[in-house]
Amino acid sequence: MKTNKEGENIIKHFEGLHDGDLKQIGLQPKLCPADIWTEGWGRTMRDKNGKFLKGIENKSTAFKNATIKTKEQADEALSSDLKIYEDIVNRKIKVSINENQFSALVSYVYNTGGSSTLYNLINKKASDRDIRNWIENHYIIGGGKILKGLVLRRKAESNLYFKP
Repeated sequence: MKTNKEGENIIKHFEGLHDGDLKQIGLQPKLCPADIWTEGWGRTMRDKNGKFLKGIENKSTAFKNATIKTKEQADEALSSDLKIYEDIVNRKIKVSINENQFSALVSYVYNTGGSSTLYNLINKKASDRDIRNWIENHYIIGGGKILKGLVLRRKAESNLYFKP
């Protein structure tokens, strides 16, 4: 299965096209509310050890290592990244789900890295209420506080998941 347009639109809407310095031509990395450097449509940046590149003190490293400078490059990177997250969802979900459910889960995993608890709820065919509750009430904190954008994103993902 592949992410549908609605799933991709959720990602694009909530990630935004990152441009950390509007005074410079082209796109630059941006520090997200969780204090992680991102580029393009929210692609996380990593240091030489593979760990998230964090904090304002790493701005020069983020800008130096940026690979996404145009919307076209951002779209190509998202398309490439989606394959990774689609593979994760395909491997973790063992029951039959529809395209909207799949796409909602890809968006969720793209943003959160995934949740074994959520996968288990789905695979064990938990109630719709339990699944909706999990999606909407977990992974809504960034930088130690509940973020409105994450609350709205989880709601959008939940609504897509339960859309026939």
